[in-house]
Amino acid sequence: MMDRIRALLTVIEEGSVNRAALRLRITQPALSRQMQALENEIGGKLLERETSGVKPTGLGHALVKAMRPLVGSYDTALADLRRQARGERSELRVGYLLSASQSMLTPALARLRKSHPEVKLKLHDMSPREQIDGLRAGELDLALIGQEGVTAAREFHSAKLCSLRVCVAVADDDPLAARKTIAVKELKGRDFIGVDEDQVPGRNRWVTALCRRAGFKPRFAVVVDGITNVLSQVVSESAVTLLPAYFEKLQHPGVSFVPVSDENARWDFIVLWQKGRASAATRTLVEALKQVAVALS
Repeated sequence: MMDRIRALLTVIEEGSVNRAALRLRITQPALSRQMQALENEIGGKLLERETSGVKPTGLGHALVKAMRPLVGSYDTALADLRRQARGERSELRVGYLLSASQSMLTPALARLRKSHPEVKLKLHDMSPREQIDGLRAGELDLALIGQEGVTAAREFHSAKLCSLRVCVAVADDDPLAARKTIAVKELKGRDFIGVDEDQVPGRNRWVTALCRRAGFKPRFAVVVDGITNVLSQVVSESAVTLLPAYFEKLQHPGVSFVPVSDENARWDFIVLWQKGRASAATRTLVEALKQVAVALS
């Protein structure tokens, strides 16, 4: 139907079926059949044939008013899809963890801007769950998600950027805060702060796995809905939690970050991006993230 509507718009612009047929590079009888089929489909007369040519009827004018914007939107969307099929995009939609933006994303984006200054970036500070949902809905091209991305890695292209050391977050007045390093086994018997699995999928399982390797099962005294709230609870509940080592460079009132000495305690930084032909900007950003990650690991 869209082709017949576009043909009708051409006929009305030309004021002649013959001239429209030449412009569309089809025969006049074929174009006349398209117009008749469209009138049958709409259920009314769209064109008045006169000796000087053709003019739209009232219904024809109404169809043009309603459909011309849709045809324009259709053509724009189709052109964008064709550019995507060729691996070209004018924008790049990136989801990221706020806690990782300074150490990982910011320097990688600086490299991307040098090679692709024309790409419009849309950056979204999102929880791991929001990033996964955004990828599934086609609202993100790439997600800098970290360890939690393991749960959805099979659905998308994925790459492990690096494997980071781990630190313990403790209250400033906790005796452990004065230590240079802490072994995970020393946290046995301490209360842990957990995170809602709906918001940060896999985080509690990761902490539990590290603790089990150290010979105990962690007790999650409080479960909150985000990392910022985890750190607040570390202070108010005098509890602890395990985090990737880049948190050591961050500051949070009342919280100290102490490196974990266990060599097998690691946190994988993972990036996910949509399957299919990735744009040049996406490929460049993934490579830039890998290069930045080398310096962090």
